[in-house]
Amino acid sequence: MRIALINENSQAAKNGMIEACLKKVVEPMGHTVVNFGMYSAEDACQLTYVKIGLLASILLESGAVDYVVTGCGTGEGAMLACNSFPGVLCGHLSDPSDGFMFAQINDGNCVALPFAKDFGWGAELKLEMIFQQLFGFGHGQGYPKERVVPEQANKKILDGVKKVTYRPLTEILKDLDPEFVRSTLAGEKFDELFFPYCKDAAIADAVRAAKA
Repeated sequence: MRIALINENSQAAKNGMIEACLKKVVEPMGHTVVNFGMYSAEDACQLTYVKIGLLASILLESGAVDYVVTGCGTGEGAMLACNSFPGVLCGHLSDPSDGFMFAQINDGNCVALPFAKDFGWGAELKLEMIFQQLFGFGHGQGYPKERVVPEQANKKILDGVKKVTYRPLTEILKDLDPEFVRSTLAGEKFDELFFPYCKDAAIADAVRAAKA
């Protein structure tokens, strides 16, 4: 999998540490971590948790990445924003068991973590354990195991509901405030990390138009 890491401005100073924890766990599994920033609190591109939602949707809907790891101070705002956009099924993870059960029961493609609340001594160890449980045992296999059939059925129903209840991303990009969209896509490495890997020409064109 190609896993995107996105940090918003209040927790940008922790980006390097989070990236290191994520890479330590998932790279031996064969996954690739792609860091979309923010890389520091002083970055010119200032991502709020609402902008994270839009960016996550663009990356996932276009196929540029397979999974998004993000968060904010509590993780709640990032989760709400991500789930406000099409193509994103985001869970809130606060401990390793959340990671395992979200992967096995809900089989989403995005997680939001609290990078300030209860984030103290040993925080990097907790992150590593969450990432191990999230990515280390496959996805959608059910928990408990005997619940796998109804849980997989519910996931398919939810995916179908989301396709009906969300507008196409290309339409959303046209109707959002242009400055909000431009500032979301202004990351210093966005172009090089997105366009070569985007699998949807219509979304790529919409993104180029929004950035113009």
